[in-house]
Amino acid sequence: MGTQPARDSYDVVIVGGAIMGSAVAWFLTDLGFDGRILVVDRDMSFAKTATATSTSCIRQQFSTELNVRISQFGADFITDLRGFMGGDPRVPQLGIRNFGYLYLADTDAFADDLRGRALVQQGAGAATRLLSRDQIARLYPFYALDDIVLGSINTRGEGYFDSMAVFEWLRRQAQERGVEYLEAEVVGMEVAGARVQSVTLGDGARVACGQVINAAGPRAGHVAGLAGIDLPVEPRKRYSWVFKAEQPLDRDLPLTIDPSGLHVRENGGGTYQAGGHFGDDPAVAFDDFAMDHGLWEAEVWPLLAARIPQFETIKLTHSWVGHYEMNTFDHNAVLGAHPEVSNFLFINGFSGHGLQQAPAMGRGLAEWLCFGSYQTLDLSEFHFDRLLNGVPQVEKAVI
Repeated sequence: MGTQPARDSYDVVIVGGAIMGSAVAWFLTDLGFDGRILVVDRDMSFAKTATATSTSCIRQQFSTELNVRISQFGADFITDLRGFMGGDPRVPQLGIRNFGYLYLADTDAFADDLRGRALVQQGAGAATRLLSRDQIARLYPFYALDDIVLGSINTRGEGYFDSMAVFEWLRRQAQERGVEYLEAEVVGMEVAGARVQSVTLGDGARVACGQVINAAGPRAGHVAGLAGIDLPVEPRKRYSWVFKAEQPLDRDLPLTIDPSGLHVRENGGGTYQAGGHFGDDPAVAFDDFAMDHGLWEAEVWPLLAARIPQFETIKLTHSWVGHYEMNTFDHNAVLGAHPEVSNFLFINGFSGHGLQQAPAMGRGLAEWLCFGSYQTLDLSEFHFDRLLNGVPQVEKAVI
């Protein structure tokens, strides 16, 4: 890992080295890609990335079948990480803490939406169950449920996992297989003949490229703009709080998606993690990670105590701010090559569910580069053309 590229030309330049960029790099090496790969990132600590500031959970409760199947592969990859990585004994044996996601509906319209989503999920093989208010109360007696009409939960392949271990081993094995990682900022791109000819780094160095992959997370819109492409992906703030309960719950707390916009989950040892956003949700600057400390007292704690009365007596231990890479067009991924700038590829716009989708999306883009087509899941509905044609592929299950 350096600050100067070892060569002046690469077959693939990946802009962004967090979990998406590293997943593409790793799968390229795993599929036998015969070319030189450079991964460029502004900050190789990755401390402020969406990868590092996420809730580290995976779910199959999406509104589209393809997103369900993408996360099913993600669950398989997590739970057999060592197997996927050639049986390397250094790679940890990971699991998923299957406390599940529990969606709570407080209106008949939202309940009907959950019923429709459940049919999609079950049709794809997910273990989604719909729960009446009485069933929720029997399974999880700590909730206040007077306003709740219906719940939806899946406790198979859905819950917490060690996302940083997955990321670390994708990156580490990619490097061991010859992928070069460079701490630098891409500040320009030379486009000629409907192709990106080179990328320009912050120190003025120019690196020629065969393919450019935009894996820049919340900065994806900015990076696309360097190639003259308008991509409707922008950073949106997401807040996280970890707290300790004076009286811990007597069983695991599912990742509970409250109708208010708050979500809260088990963290272990009598601690819990809450997150969400409240009120307006504007785009923010890439470097805006300022915490709104008033939110905890004014919004979060009252909502927690209203839904789970045992959380009236809790102590905040720490908090942070991360960014979603929000696709404002349809809250869904943008993947594959641009139809005009043909060697500029996207893996962007995941709108909060990218971490769990990284294995399938990285594999898919690597397949496209190696074979010219998808070999496993057909991911073509995520292509950029839909933005040009005004045909959204809406994902409604965005948290």
